[in-house]
Amino acid sequence: MEPAYKILIADDHPLFREAISSVIASGFAGSEIIETADLDSALEITRENDDLDLILLDLNMPGMHGLTGLITLRNEAPTIPVVIVSAEEDKQVVLQAITYGACGFITKSSPRAQMTEAIQQILNGNVYLPSDIIRTGKESNTRRSRNEDNPISPELLNSLTRRQLLVLERMSKGESNKQIAYNLNIAETTVKAHVSAILRKLGVHNRVQAILSASDVDFSQYLKR
Repeated sequence: MEPAYKILIADDHPLFREAISSVIASGFAGSEIIETADLDSALEITRENDDLDLILLDLNMPGMHGLTGLITLRNEAPTIPVVIVSAEEDKQVVLQAITYGACGFITKSSPRAQMTEAIQQILNGNVYLPSDIIRTGKESNTRRSRNEDNPISPELLNSLTRRQLLVLERMSKGESNKQIAYNLNIAETTVKAHVSAILRKLGVHNRVQAILSASDVDFSQYLKR
């Protein structure tokens, strides 16, 4: 029997709450769903329900003030996974949300099956990033010129082996270890070993920092060697 989950949907649009509730009900049968429409009540619910398995959080509902609300919620309930569900498709916003503690980012334009897969990945303990946004680099004009998110120096990139570069390239597209293993035809344990080596060589502490640093790298230039 599939496990039942306790999930909070925090979004001020009733139609979207209804839609995501339907996704959860069909994809995760037996789950308990709690709904709310603003940050204050979401915070209150997390205080009363420390057994929540997941929070699906809208960036633009009352009280959020963008990513500030995410930080507030993470401080209040650091052990409960939070996923941003938003119409926002700016790559920097997606990556900043992960940096500020979200364990996933689902765009509201995602197909139903993709939303189900994303929620499943997160419930399995993985980080979910919308690979189409990470890959195409949808950014606002004001942010596109910025290149100050700790870019990786050529020297550090050249210290990586060819296989490590291939793994980092796929990480930067938002792929999970399982997806990378499949696409590179290697074992998932091998991918984990490569990821650990990449983090060590780049001097970063986690996968998200590596993704942020590598988001603008032209990997074809380094894979020619």
